[in-house]
Amino acid sequence: MSVAMPHTQTRGVVFIHSAPAALCPHITWALESVLGSRVQVDWIKQPAAPGLMRMEFTWHGPAGTGARITSAFRGWDNLRYEVTEEPSAGTDGSRWSHTPSLGIHHATVSASGDVMVGENHLREVMKLAQGSPEAFKDMVDELLGRDWDGELEPFRYAGEGHNVRWLHKVG
Repeated sequence: MSVAMPHTQTRGVVFIHSAPAALCPHITWALESVLGSRVQVDWIKQPAAPGLMRMEFTWHGPAGTGARITSAFRGWDNLRYEVTEEPSAGTDGSRWSHTPSLGIHHATVSASGDVMVGENHLREVMKLAQGSPEAFKDMVDELLGRDWDGELEPFRYAGEGHNVRWLHKVG
């Protein structure tokens, strides 16, 4: 007799910051495929990029769902998006960011929302920087996703009159 292990549940948010209108139904179908249920997504115009659409969708599911959602978007290079997954029992939180020019960036995120950089990454950065403060700063900025944040920032804000959805406080 085998005992089924309980799945750790978590939640997160999908932020599609910009997508061509023709791709919107495909994004919805991808979410439905990953989540295993119908989803209701409200697409609105992206004021920072006329002709493109945006949306925010809160999801609930087993730990690892954020990675599966991100994988479902793989190959759609003309999207700007972020997928978050909150920390849960035994699992760190995550944020995946994607821009057409930079590709994908993954960061481990603490319960307070800070990007966490592991000691092995820091050791490698120190080794590669070879004592150069500029090289060290640039490599740490890359680990933190600074370029992705800079490119996504203008797209993160909802247009006037549209709701802004804040992440849930963990604790």
